[in-house]
Amino acid sequence: MKTFENRTVLITGGASGIGKATAIAFGKEGANVVVSGRRVAEGEEVAREITSAGGSALYVQADVGREGDIVALVEKTVGAFGALHVAFNNAGTEGQFGLLVTEQTVEHYHQVCDVNIRGVLLLMKHEIPIMLRSGGGAIVNNSSAAGHIGFPGASAYVASKFAVIGLTKTAALEFAKQGIRVNSVSPGTIQTEMFDRAFGEGETEAKRTMAAQNPVGRIGTPEEIASAVLWLSSPGAAFTTGQDIIVDGGYTAR
Repeated sequence: MKTFENRTVLITGGASGIGKATAIAFGKEGANVVVSGRRVAEGEEVAREITSAGGSALYVQADVGREGDIVALVEKTVGAFGALHVAFNNAGTEGQFGLLVTEQTVEHYHQVCDVNIRGVLLLMKHEIPIMLRSGGGAIVNNSSAAGHIGFPGASAYVASKFAVIGLTKTAALEFAKQGIRVNSVSPGTIQTEMFDRAFGEGETEAKRTMAAQNPVGRIGTPEEIASAVLWLSSPGAAFTTGQDIIVDGGYTAR
């Protein structure tokens, strides 16, 4: 029997990058996968990739910056598969890198934090009651290595990712006795669209510099983050809650 057979998994930001890799990994392990995101064509393609490989998947368009979209997303998940057992709250935005604290605006703050903080909070608000009715569950929130250390020029993003870890620990304490485990994963430099936006597409000098700063000497892959998410969501992590796993090639070990 596959690890997540007969389990329903909801993944936000599932149309590309880490979300896509994680959706495909859950599909291979037998889960009913609900892929969510704003980009319809890309999200539907991920769902088709899972189903064409023999898995079960559904795409639902949603913007986690809107509570109404989150409510509808959870309702459609339950309507399609009858329960919710695992959620990977992955959707996020970097906003605009390169702004000093003195250059930040209210608009930029909301652009980043309404998705990265409020989105995670509201997703858990609406996921947890369904998980309780489903007999318990596991939530993994996507933070960042930037949720542990500062990065000049990224104050709003850094603040948002620190906040995700705080939300994770608090929710874990609130629902541990009710069978809900809440953890987070903190990726370092991973080859995604976001990474390309920050450091350029292809083999750029900036990327080579970032790779050299990682003790393992390279950039990570979305699949390596997916592996951590699947473990945190699995029965093998039954005694793990309120924790953050940093997957960063050793960058923050200094």
